[in-house]
Amino acid sequence: MTVHVQEHDGAQAARHLHANGAGGAARPFNDISYTSDDGLTLYARDYPGHSGPARLPVICLHGLTRNSGDFDELAPWIAAQGRRVLALDVRGRGQSAHDPDPAHYNPAVYAGDVIKLARDLGIERAVFVGTSMGGIITMTLALRRLNLIAAAVLNDVGPVISQKGLSRIATYAGKGTTMLTWEQAAEYMRDINQPAFPSNDMAEWNKWARRAFSENDAGQLVLHYDPNIALPLQSGKLKPSSWMSRLAFRRLARNRPTLLVRGSLSDLVEQEQASYMQRAAPAMQYAEVPGVGHAPMLTEAPARKAIERFLSQVD
Repeated sequence: MTVHVQEHDGAQAARHLHANGAGGAARPFNDISYTSDDGLTLYARDYPGHSGPARLPVICLHGLTRNSGDFDELAPWIAAQGRRVLALDVRGRGQSAHDPDPAHYNPAVYAGDVIKLARDLGIERAVFVGTSMGGIITMTLALRRLNLIAAAVLNDVGPVISQKGLSRIATYAGKGTTMLTWEQAAEYMRDINQPAFPSNDMAEWNKWARRAFSENDAGQLVLHYDPNIALPLQSGKLKPSSWMSRLAFRRLARNRPTLLVRGSLSDLVEQEQASYMQRAAPAMQYAEVPGVGHAPMLTEAPARKAIERFLSQVD
């Protein structure tokens, strides 16, 4: 066993009360560190499920430039329903180590890291919630270890995605932006995301900034990821679709309960791509979040309702 759980204050039910900045809201979770098959130290938040009948755990996987902080509202909400929730920092993001070989920043390696953590924790089956890149990792897992997936929520992502959205993400991902104040960081998050979230106020953008930035030794605020994670996107290696991605989606959605959550303003999964997914997997459940683009935070009422209903169908 190579997983290390950091317990705080000697509590019997170990919890880390983590203040995430915006509003100082405390989120109870354990810090987990584990070692990948190639020797990197990786990190995850572990939200223990509340007492009650044991239910399948949930593994949350974030988007390309994001980290486990994106689930700091969703994860405790799911945990309150009696499920353990693991929110991972994919390698190169958040508190997970940067990979010295940028070629390892790809879904196959990421999926291997998820398999390693599940094996270390003794998790045989889980429900997956994958936002954007996290959904691509989930589909990749369907090819490599389908028996690990009990059900899956794909958040604004699929086997066919829009070049329009990819091109937009390429304009900012991996640019190494540095800020001097949290106000500047919040404005940056607003500037690159406002078309997708036109109703967000500055309090919300401040919350996003606290998730996305960290303070370096010089007191500067830097984006909380290795800029090299964006190389596949910037080099054009990340394509809108492939036969492998379509195969992975069909293997997932035709064999496991699957829910697609889509933002109505999404430029990554437009109606054309969503319709393809519905034709390829007629049993797939679908929920649309009005007035939101890529990707819903899964705190919106339509998303919460759909996820709650979906999880109620999974033991």
